[in-house]
Amino acid sequence: MPRSWGGWRPRTVGKELHEECGVFGIWSPEKGDLAHLTYCGLFALQHRGQESAGIALNDDGVFRTHRDAGLVSEVFSPGQLEALGLGNIAVGHVRYATTGSDRRLNAQPLLVNHGKGNLALAHNGNLTNAFELRRDLEARGSIFHTSTDSEVIAYVLVQERLRRDSIEEAAAAAMDILEGAYSLVIASPTKLIAARDRHGFRPLCMGSRKDGSIVFASESCALDAVDARFLRDIDPGEIVTLGPEGIRSDRSRCGRSSRSLCVFEYIYFSRPDSVVDGAAVCLARQRAGAFLAESHPAEADVVIGVPDSGLDAAIGYAAASGIPYAIGFTKNKYIGRTFIAPTQGERESGVSLKLNPIRAVVEGKRVVLVDDSIVRGTTSRRIVRQLREAGAREIHMRVSAPPFTSPCFYGTDIDSAENLIANRHSIPEIGELIGVDSLGYLSLEQAKLLTGRDTGFCTACFGGGYPTTVPGTGEKNRFERKIHSL
Repeated sequence: MPRSWGGWRPRTVGKELHEECGVFGIWSPEKGDLAHLTYCGLFALQHRGQESAGIALNDDGVFRTHRDAGLVSEVFSPGQLEALGLGNIAVGHVRYATTGSDRRLNAQPLLVNHGKGNLALAHNGNLTNAFELRRDLEARGSIFHTSTDSEVIAYVLVQERLRRDSIEEAAAAAMDILEGAYSLVIASPTKLIAARDRHGFRPLCMGSRKDGSIVFASESCALDAVDARFLRDIDPGEIVTLGPEGIRSDRSRCGRSSRSLCVFEYIYFSRPDSVVDGAAVCLARQRAGAFLAESHPAEADVVIGVPDSGLDAAIGYAAASGIPYAIGFTKNKYIGRTFIAPTQGERESGVSLKLNPIRAVVEGKRVVLVDDSIVRGTTSRRIVRQLREAGAREIHMRVSAPPFTSPCFYGTDIDSAENLIANRHSIPEIGELIGVDSLGYLSLEQAKLLTGRDTGFCTACFGGGYPTTVPGTGEKNRFERKIHSL
């Protein structure tokens, strides 16, 4: 269920905020068709990244991999899946470029050959000390082939592996070096490892299949896609190892840092059928809508949501307010990366091609319009104009997130505060600019309670303070800029 087909420039249609990445890993006690299972898991995670996809399969220490730019369905044909063959371990990745460009070269999983074997790595998140680590690694002779911080993780891990007796010891040592956000799945010649940073910025969960296979994934919806039963979330700071000796967990780093799951996993990123850190995403969004109805009531005839992540919040608003809920937009599910719009005017028309108001629902009505965010305001302004043209008499917009005021350094594509509309305008001014009759946002305090309790969220992009030291530069293409300056 792609909510924004970001990827190939120019960005033609969809939201102004883009997803992160999705990781998937599977270990089986018997050799099997893990490539196809990983393919299914990546399909379920497609909403987290549509720029590239890849699978690395381990067959008794021999790694075969295929990765490319594009959607999962574009990257893998039946023949390519068959060519990956059978194996005991596989890792997969779907990518949205939050660090490094969206070139094929930056597709994951990354495969590294070193003195003690091979290693395949898939990463979701952003390191905050990647620039410094890369500079030090290059000074010691490392040669980088990509412009991603994920390759920094791979090199740190390999250096630690060459000094230690096992891949899990290397992963533990690497976690003492890496800073920022990372959920990882790592395949060695004999083991599969899952690791989550000490703050737990990005989700990671674990499941089991009836055949004894163990699965790791960014979201529980990917477990469902491969008929795996959800077991539990990987805790912040935890390392789980699967290998010949069975399952082992290293929790020595757990509890050392404040829990800081990205709150936008509930507001926007995760699929509504996923359960993240023990809370159902769809219920968290409905709770956001109920909060909005309480704090920003409106006299209206109908509540509608902007597909897809605004729908559950709209349902919550309607239930709490007593105003009828209706489906206000039809969504063209066939508008994707292949829609090319060479001019600015044609790019703007992409919103009309993707979303179209249902006139019978909104004409002559006072409408509550619920969306998940306003970043720069351009998309919201076009959607509001569409509703006006469809005959909406009043439009009262409610946003199931607080205003964006700060850049994100942990994997969300918000790398510049100067482009955020809430940094330049007050809420009434934003409402006037996008053309609504009234505008209300979720409060920061309400955002912290989306799961029904304050479990510890990162709300830095809403001005809630950064849980870690932040880098001096956060632009997604900063490594390309560094390379070009040499």
